[in-house]
Amino acid sequence: MIHVSNLKMSFNTVEALKGISFSISQGECYGLLGPNGAGKTTTISILSTILKASEGEVSIAGNDLGKDPLKCKKNIGVVTQEIALYNELSAYDNLLFWGSMYHVPKKELAGRLEETVDMLGLTDRQHDKVKTYSGGMKRRINIASALLHRPGILFMDEPTVGIDPQSRNLIFEVVEKLHKEGMTIIYTTHYMEEAERLCDRIGILDDGEIVAQGTLSELKASKSMKESVVISFTNLTDEAYNTLAKKWKDLQRFDDTIHFYSMNVQGELAKIILTCNECGLDFRHIDIQKINLETIFLSLTGKTLRD
Repeated sequence: MIHVSNLKMSFNTVEALKGISFSISQGECYGLLGPNGAGKTTTISILSTILKASEGEVSIAGNDLGKDPLKCKKNIGVVTQEIALYNELSAYDNLLFWGSMYHVPKKELAGRLEETVDMLGLTDRQHDKVKTYSGGMKRRINIASALLHRPGILFMDEPTVGIDPQSRNLIFEVVEKLHKEGMTIIYTTHYMEEAERLCDRIGILDDGEIVAQGTLSELKASKSMKESVVISFTNLTDEAYNTLAKKWKDLQRFDDTIHFYSMNVQGELAKIILTCNECGLDFRHIDIQKINLETIFLSLTGKTLRD
């Protein structure tokens, strides 16, 4: 359904994308996971024809994006990070406008409007001006506007940023419903729990590169993934850290906290604690982290997902 090969994008001297490649099957929900600035929005902007890539090839529903962007556009719906609504119009009038932009036949538009507004839980407020809506309600109407022409592919760029829990859960339910009905979805996020819940496969994007991709089980099973003992200290100095690094090779420092990686953290916990004691370090907190998306990303990039 979607094939991306060696996609590159530069803004002057800044390489936003450094040659990413991935394929998405029909009906699959593919998550692009990464911190702010990783290249998620740039990728979505290229796939939705907003930006033109510096290099690379993209095929959407059998159409070459570079040669026939209009055919590609007909197959996709785009939920942008920024709210694309007119505040002085009602939600209903906003959707009428967007439906006409997608050339939805007038005879069908009213029915589709009713269907999408109901799915997103805003039937009772559809005739109120958008400026009276909460941030979460605006995001829901934003999603509705991308569904009116019934696309086969939906791009969702961090659709739950800064919204209330009720709207967030409702958006999850809508994504799960669309996915179940066979829609192909690219879902960008920097929240690991969203990717774990919604996505069939996940691509981890960092600094313009896909550093890993696969199902959650595949990512967890990678030989490079290890559990960790996470210890924060009250008196960690550069000298103490350097001493620790000589005694325990596989570790990372984050301010006053150190992650000690191991294939057997339970068996080596006592050894780790003894090593820290030998360096004269005082413990504030100790935790054992199992392998999840947060620890996978941290291991691959040295960053937390929300950096």
